[in-house]
Amino acid sequence: SRRLANTVREVLMKLHASGDDYLETILVLQKKLGMVRSVDVARHMEVSKPSVCHAVATLRDGGFLTMDSDYFLHLTDVGRAVAEKIYERHCFFTEQLIAAGVDPETAEADACRLEHCISDESFLKLQRKMPSAPKRSAVLWNMPRAFRPFEPMVLAEQKMRR
Repeated sequence: SRRLANTVREVLMKLHASGDDYLETILVLQKKLGMVRSVDVARHMEVSKPSVCHAVATLRDGGFLTMDSDYFLHLTDVGRAVAEKIYERHCFFTEQLIAAGVDPETAEADACRLEHCISDESFLKLQRKMPSAPKRSAVLWNMPRAFRPFEPMVLAEQKMRR
């Protein structure tokens, strides 16, 4: 577990924010759809198929995901660890910003940027110090689609916490 954490830390240093976003999106879509292809990622992220193909090749070469003979994408252990870490930060910052009174669309956009630039140490300290933000699932459903890519997972996780 500690070795995997060190590997994840090293990997995060090498990945760009866009790589993180692709991994996070694949994680979300796998939980939502079960099986994920590049076209699903392109639709969800509203990017071109060639962009996804380039990102998938880079992430595959880096050992973050694999593609089977039917062209389904699968996160490796390291890819899943990175995706879960980024997704956790995304949810945390979105919830905290909304609880602080930030407009949900702005909170979502800001969370997407914050999740990539904060150190592990700072994030863990913020997590410990910040009160649990009230869940605003109703607000998430009213957001435009481009600003709410992760709402099904947020809602599913909220139900699990109850």
